[in-house]
Amino acid sequence: MFSGIIETVGQVIRAEHSPRSLVLDVQTGMQDVAEGESIAVNGVCLTAVAPDTDGLVRFFVSSETLDRTGLGRLETGGRVNLERAVTPSTRLSGHIVQGHVDAVARFAACSDVGEAKRVEFSVPQGLQRYMVEKGSIALDGISLTLNEISPGPEDDVRIALMIIPHTWEHTTLGSLTIGDAVNVEVDVIAKYVEAQCRTR
Repeated sequence: MFSGIIETVGQVIRAEHSPRSLVLDVQTGMQDVAEGESIAVNGVCLTAVAPDTDGLVRFFVSSETLDRTGLGRLETGGRVNLERAVTPSTRLSGHIVQGHVDAVARFAACSDVGEAKRVEFSVPQGLQRYMVEKGSIALDGISLTLNEISPGPEDDVRIALMIIPHTWEHTTLGSLTIGDAVNVEVDVIAKYVEAQCRTR
């Protein structure tokens, strides 16, 4: 389990693509990663393989994960948001993030609001029922607050969020360009509420 508070931005040292899988070597800057540890990479829960004391960690990405996330777009030299799993003593500063991506959204717009940024994403319409204004959402693993939800083009929903300077500068949000894909994870509590209501 994760909190959506990004610890660091890592560098993809190698991205080895094959037809149904991907192997990533990421310089994480984390010297004490344990073999088999779960790390969220752009919001996707992956297993650390062969970590070394210099912070280089390998991740294997299966076809299932490639089909459901935007990790397949990663290339050598790319940057990724990284977060280690929470511990029982960790402050839950964001919200409960599982690292189980629901869909891919597209970066749609960005404008300055004072020193902050107002950003918009197009999200698949099927996720709208799990989103409420002032509720939580994870984009590329970043815990964010939904400010607006409105109809979008075609079958998408347009969401708007306000990004403070710290988040803009210390995650990969600041390097996105219009049309870029991001991994979306909606609030799991909303899914459980829906499941319970369906059984009644």
